Amino acid sequence: MVIGCLAALKPTSWFDRFASAVSVSAASIPDFWLALMGILLFAVTLHWLPTSGTGTVWHWIMPVAVLMMRPIGSLVQVVRGSMVETLSAPYIDAARGRGVPTRRILFVHALRNAAIPAITVIGVQAAGILNGAVVVETIFGWPGIGRLMITSVLQRDFAVVQAAVIVIALVIFVLNFLIDILYGVVDPRVRT
Repeated sequence: MVIGCLAALKPTSWFDRFASAVSVSAASIPDFWLALMGILLFAVTLHWLPTSGTGTVWHWIMPVAVLMMRPIGSLVQVVRGSMVETLSAPYIDAARGRGVPTRRILFVHALRNAAIPAITVIGVQAAGILNGAVVVETIFGWPGIGRLMITSVLQRDFAVVQAAVIVIALVIFVLNFLIDILYGVVDPRVRT
């Protein structure tokens, strides 16, 4: 959120261009390719991190980084676009004219109004993380619902596959419900 806000503060600046290039790249890279390249670089070549398993904190670094890369890239892009639009609104010019500090304008006035698209993207990306976890859990050898689904499909245990799909669908339903509630908290106009 902060990177998107700072990039929107001065559109077409070097920071905006750099943040946009990195976030578009992060949102575009497939999870499986990033996971394999992470293993190749950090585990095989540099020997900094383990290739798989869940034993220590070091085992968490690559899978979490791979799962978070796409959502962070998408969120930066949406927050930047929403903030650019909000910062060009007349009430922001009025706040600047009254001498309100830039930090307050950014994080109090503009971010609250630009948060609705960001909340939507967070919900969609949270559901995407569940889907991406199937691949990442398999590549990194993590025990989880994704790996359980892959193993169940390979063993033709369709009852477990159906149960896993129901659990994932229920989680996505609850996430969407919480996002709808959060809309009303962030923007009182949505409550009506």
